[in-house]
Amino acid sequence: MEKLIASDKKFQKAWLFAKLKHQGQKRLTGEDYVCHPLETAKILNSWGLDKDSIVAGLLHDTLEDTETTFEELQKQFGAEVANIVEGVTKVSHIRLKGSQEIEFVENLRKMFLSMAADLRVVLVKLADRLHNMRTLYALPSDKQKKIAKETLEVYAPLAERLGMGEVKSELEDLAFRYAYPKEYKKLVRSAKPHYAKAGKHIRTMRLEMGKALESQSVVAEIQAREKHLFSLWNKLKRIDIEGDFSRINDIVAMRVIVKGVKECYLSLGLIHNTYKPVPSIGISDFIAQPKPNGYRSIHTKVFGPENRIVEIQIRSKKMHEEAEYGMAAHWSYSEDKNSGEVSSEDLEKGLPKPSDKLNWVRQLVAWQEELNDSQEYLEAVKFDALNHRNFIYSPKGDVYDLPEKATPVDFAYRVHTQLGNYIQSAKVDGKMVPLDYQLQSGQIVEIIKSKNPRMPNRDWLASVKTTVAKREIKKAVQTVG
Repeated sequence: MEKLIASDKKFQKAWLFAKLKHQGQKRLTGEDYVCHPLETAKILNSWGLDKDSIVAGLLHDTLEDTETTFEELQKQFGAEVANIVEGVTKVSHIRLKGSQEIEFVENLRKMFLSMAADLRVVLVKLADRLHNMRTLYALPSDKQKKIAKETLEVYAPLAERLGMGEVKSELEDLAFRYAYPKEYKKLVRSAKPHYAKAGKHIRTMRLEMGKALESQSVVAEIQAREKHLFSLWNKLKRIDIEGDFSRINDIVAMRVIVKGVKECYLSLGLIHNTYKPVPSIGISDFIAQPKPNGYRSIHTKVFGPENRIVEIQIRSKKMHEEAEYGMAAHWSYSEDKNSGEVSSEDLEKGLPKPSDKLNWVRQLVAWQEELNDSQEYLEAVKFDALNHRNFIYSPKGDVYDLPEKATPVDFAYRVHTQLGNYIQSAKVDGKMVPLDYQLQSGQIVEIIKSKNPRMPNRDWLASVKTTVAKREIKKAVQTVG
């Protein structure tokens, strides 16, 4: 980052401005305060964000913590930088734990309005939160717990919705140790031997897979990654796992990163020729059918050493960058295009479409006008928009993202609000299920339609999770009294 600052006059100017404005300010770590905006800018640079975002990262606390004015920022660094910094300042007061519900809801409204106007506001805020979490050890324990729980309930889910998988996982793991310290320490102890054993198997597989890929001249980077602790903790709590480490196939997973789509499918064949695929679990092809947040990769589970089931993810370099940094990759690709490093054609093939990916943000902004009750809006955010997402398929192969524990009724209203008026029954993976059945990722849902429209059942309100389903059902049952 220091080299980057030295290489660009605008970075140099912002760095000197930040040092001057924060002069004499200290963090609880004992460092000069200006170290924090510098680290925030480094994170934004590592995500490949544009120059204005990185400059805004260097300046993001000047409006809030110094006597700097918006007009001063605008004059010195331009309207875009000033607007991003102002947006970050506005969303910096979001508090969940210990705050009044109405105040929190109003802060959420501000955040989503800022996101809809310029997503970079929230990307700078996420970088700011990530560095603060990395230095959370310096705060008193009560503040540590409060900030950690905010991170788990707002910022990590937000990163997930933006497709920033690595950022989401790091935020969760950093928060885990402070939000649930006893559970964290227990898991670290109990997981250690399982990580070690799985790691030994992975080392063997890396060598064997490397030889298989090399035999067909496939240039690949083979990575192994331990499952993140917070994700592991949640998985161990699942009913089908019941705390049994042997039932977790991705405690150490493998990634094969290749040049392009053709090499992804060639690699899949070579891997299956080396290790037998697990027939009962099958292959998830998110290249042919990307997830709604744009995630693309092939997932396969194979029988590795000692017949242990191992998950392998196969993706191109560009897919990997999108999976790690999500919407931030949009600005990285745009910069590459401007510099001539990628062609317009390549950009169109790999570039995430912000307009598509931010539909949920625009929906939340629209709901601000429609959901006057603060509790209703809070539920729309916490239990729908920022809840963990499952990916559900229609019989035709269309994929829909729904919040965790969503039902076939939620699915019907997600496909089309009018379909909710024709629900007779539902099938999941070809089998009849009750309408309050909780859907799991990867399942195929078929709604059996009635011949004529019918009144939604008031009892569905007890099980549906999506805001659209709740609103449409309430609207219908209130009409008839």
